Amino acid sequence: MSAPEFTEAQIPQARFTVETARVLAEVAHNRQKDKLKRPYRDHVIAVGDALADFDDDIRIAGYLHDIAEDTPITRQALLDMGVSERAADIIERVTNRLHDNPDDYQAGMHFIAEDHDAALVKIADNAHNSLPERVRALAAKWPDKPPVTKYRDARPVLYAAVDVEEVRKILARINPWLLKELDDRLDDEDDTDYENLSYEEAPVAESVPVVEPVDTLEKADATTGEEK
Repeated sequence: MSAPEFTEAQIPQARFTVETARVLAEVAHNRQKDKLKRPYRDHVIAVGDALADFDDDIRIAGYLHDIAEDTPITRQALLDMGVSERAADIIERVTNRLHDNPDDYQAGMHFIAEDHDAALVKIADNAHNSLPERVRALAAKWPDKPPVTKYRDARPVLYAAVDVEEVRKILARINPWLLKELDDRLDDEDDTDYENLSYEEAPVAESVPVVEPVDTLEKADATTGEEK
């Protein structure tokens, strides 16, 4: 009997998982350093971890958000690995060098904010870049240059693209110090005149007819001696 022939379609393709994305991010950015000479892989892992409350495509895009920016890996290479079209779209949108004007940071933020999923990834990226310890270190290294102004200015644009509770989930995981800034901003945006706020009289609830108890429910069960 001849050996069975297997076609490519019969061979199951390995699924590209969130864990696969995490490992790929660690490997792809392994030798890279950030502005403070720290391992860059720590940043991409932190961004992916911050999106743990969201679906797999968003989490994968979080781990790989800088892979097209800082490595030779292309969109097609990611698709060939099994990355979904949706995740690849998010990665492409948050890749600065692929924007129409890469030098215009704020224009890039507005472009990213046009897509809900990409905004979530960029919020996590922004939050990690804005950690207090990192801000202090950057300020010490470049005292004549405000290091995080662009991140601060980008946050309202990005936050407006998603639900506020989604922002809270991300910040709570990656940069809780930004939660107060978020609350202060929401307070500033609230133009309700609470001093002169009037409340309409609550409607009177409709009366509910009283149902007389059924006689048998008041009596003990003849068999068990217990009330039904």
